[in-house]
Amino acid sequence: MLAINQTREKVSQGRSAYGLLNAVPTPWMVEMIGHAGYDFVILDTEHMSTNPESLEHMIRAAECASVTPLVRVPGVDRPAITRALDSGAQGIVVPRIRNAEEAQEVVQMARYAPAGRRGITGGRTTGFGTLPLKDYLSQANQEILIVLMIEDQEGMDNREAILGVPGVDWVLPGAVDLSQSLGCPGDPFHPSVNHAITELAASCRRCSVEFCALPRSPDQLTEWQEWGAGGLSPGRRPQFAL
Repeated sequence: MLAINQTREKVSQGRSAYGLLNAVPTPWMVEMIGHAGYDFVILDTEHMSTNPESLEHMIRAAECASVTPLVRVPGVDRPAITRALDSGAQGIVVPRIRNAEEAQEVVQMARYAPAGRRGITGGRTTGFGTLPLKDYLSQANQEILIVLMIEDQEGMDNREAILGVPGVDWVLPGAVDLSQSLGCPGDPFHPSVNHAITELAASCRRCSVEFCALPRSPDQLTEWQEWGAGGLSPGRRPQFAL
């Protein structure tokens, strides 16, 4: 059954939330992240070969360890988004968003009517029928986080149109892929990448969309905290344990 999204609630109160991008597809790793004190975990199905059953177990582990489970899907992919949410994910992270049309598609796939066109099914999200359907639909539309990744020059050029799409909650920059698009492949610390990410953070502030930073050093963590980043994800390595 869909629980209150503690990470969404924390950020809405003006506090920072901390998470990890987990590329180790096992439930015990998810439990460890939760017990280490993180607020959310991003379960990666873009680059990792995670089967649906394992994903469900990892989401259950997150629920047991009181850490918000988000799933990074392969892209603007209706079946992948549907499976992740029907498995109990409290949010989706969608990579390589390039324009407002793609952002709108994601919102439509992830929200129920009237906000979107997500299909409804029974199962664990409705408590196997114990939660009244109308209550579940309303709760899901309120609690599910939609996080979009901007990872190339086209996405940067269209960033304010993307941020203006109703229903977009957070934006997460992809520094390594940005480095490729900006002509400095493999250098996420390059001044061009830092400048692009700073511009994205400023646009998020103007458009009232939460900026989710992915710091790769203690100095970057301090910098993004000063910018007021709501979600902070140190990436695959637990660089900043709480």
